[in-house]
Parts: sequence; C-alpha cells; structure tokens
Amino acid sequence: MRDEYDFSKGERGKFFNPNAKKNLPLYLDPEVLSYFAERAKAKGVELNVLLNDLLKKDIALIEGVK
Repeated sequence: MRDEYDFSKGERGKFFNPNAKKNLPLYLDPEVLSYFAERAKAKGVELNVLLNDLLKKDIALIEGVK
C-alpha cells in the first residue's frame, strides 16, 4: 500500500444506490445444513427453494396464531 492516496478527483457517492438490495449470508449449523441438503436432493429442488418454502409456511403459521 502507498503511504498516501490522492482522492482529489474522486466523486463522493458515485456508486451509491439507495434502492440496492443486499443478500446477507445465512449461516446454518452443519447438521441442519446436511439434513436440509439431503431433503432438497430427495425432492429434486435446490436448497434455497426448499428453505424458502419452509420459512414461508412458518410465517403463515405464525401469522395465523396472531
């Protein structure tokens, strides 16, 4: 790295996008990940599809109890 950098021609906020969506990583315990990976493979769907479906069902159950 240099001792100093010249930012005199830089533009503040040039790449800022207030509507940008961020996909945050989700960390699962190894045993949870392997269990659902096996279920997804058995059903012939991708892991993220299976987990999203399960979470949507959980949301519906939670909302139904309110």
